[in-house]
Amino acid sequence: MPTDTLASPSAVQRTASPTPTPSSDALTGRARLILLVLCAAQFMVALDFSVLNVALPVLGADLGLSPAALQWAVTAFALPSGGFLLLSGRIGDLYGRRKLFLAGLALFGAASLLATLAWNPAVFLTGRALQGIGAAAIVPTGMSLLTTTFPEGPQRARALGISGTLLSLGFTIGMVLGGILTDTLGWRSTMGLLALFSALVLPLAPRLLPESRTPERPRLDVPGAVTVTGGLLALIYALSTAAERGFGDADVLVTLVLGVVLLVVFGIVESRHPAPLVSLPMLRRRTVAFGNLGGLVTFSMMSVVVFSLTLYLQETLGLSSFRTGLVFGVQGILSVLAGSLASRVIARLGARRTLVLGLAGQGLLTAALLGIGTGSGAVLATVAVSLASMCHLAVIISYGVTVTSGVPHEEQGLATGLVTTTQQVGMTIGIPLLGVLATTGDTLYGGVRTVLAIAAVIVLAAAALVAAGLPRTATAE
Repeated sequence: MPTDTLASPSAVQRTASPTPTPSSDALTGRARLILLVLCAAQFMVALDFSVLNVALPVLGADLGLSPAALQWAVTAFALPSGGFLLLSGRIGDLYGRRKLFLAGLALFGAASLLATLAWNPAVFLTGRALQGIGAAAIVPTGMSLLTTTFPEGPQRARALGISGTLLSLGFTIGMVLGGILTDTLGWRSTMGLLALFSALVLPLAPRLLPESRTPERPRLDVPGAVTVTGGLLALIYALSTAAERGFGDADVLVTLVLGVVLLVVFGIVESRHPAPLVSLPMLRRRTVAFGNLGGLVTFSMMSVVVFSLTLYLQETLGLSSFRTGLVFGVQGILSVLAGSLASRVIARLGARRTLVLGLAGQGLLTAALLGIGTGSGAVLATVAVSLASMCHLAVIISYGVTVTSGVPHEEQGLATGLVTTTQQVGMTIGIPLLGVLATTGDTLYGGVRTVLAIAAVIVLAAAALVAAGLPRTATAE
């Protein structure tokens, strides 16, 4: 079976600088620097998902965006970042993951600068959309560079642990940092921070990252690329718009049906194409199918829990934005701790057992949040969501290990594209699917408890399905 050609940054045909080998668990100095660059880029993208949220009212007033149009500040980024992930992962496989990673990083930085300087809504939303395209290139190629650089075993588990920690931490820190920056420097500083971050990472990447791609270049599956990208774009648009308009809206229904139809057509195309964008045999791997199920559920349900608790703490308990931020600051600290311990847990229990136990823990702790009250509940919310986040981190890392284990190097971009598509879609659909219930019930408190109850049931059901569906060994099919 052919393997990837790992080449030095200066020439694809040369031999790559030594990378970690399976016989050594310790990371070399160069390996640590590679991990730093890749994780910094992933952290930057995760930060972008949440850093703008608390700035939306100020941003809208400044640029003249109506309250109804403010959702596009988020949707304009979410659409391309989720829709183009699979295509980007495959292009990286065929033509060079490092090249696409660097191009995405440069585009992301330039787009962030454009959004920072935006003088009207059209320019700002264009910048956000270009950020999303850049993120769609960075995330799958960065993840596949990580999995092809660090071999299966303790090294990959450790690298994925650090990456997963920073991914979750970036989302949490973004919520806190966004408020601080908006209050002190204005909303433009949230986008300026991302431009600065990109400018710091971009010069380091070409010197450190090895090239990685498949040695053969089969013809790109254009019909598959068009149908899956169109299907994901339509689906994400429908679910994002439903948060504002409801699922009965005509536009939502039409795009939802269109997304489903395009994804069905995509499946038919892939079954007949000689070089499919997505290998159907890979999707039939139980590790890929059930691993991604666990990832989709953990991301979507944790995002809606955080959203609902943010409303509860401020609207029901009357906490300030700063004190609410402190709650999620505790969550972030414990997430870092979980990320540092997860690789050890996986080494001892295995990825499958860690994934199942992580989902079960997240579900039970989400259920514990039902004990919050109208007059008190901040302490319970802090403790329960922080512990749930530790389980959430264990799921993120173990599902990444599960999905990429046993996959040939030439298909790592596809496997990690599926992993990151699951992440992005999960972070996108949770709030539209359930978060709207928190604000449309008779009372906010009652709506939040309904959301928490449903989220707990979904996560626990996913834990049972993953336990039944995953093979006993990580690489078994």
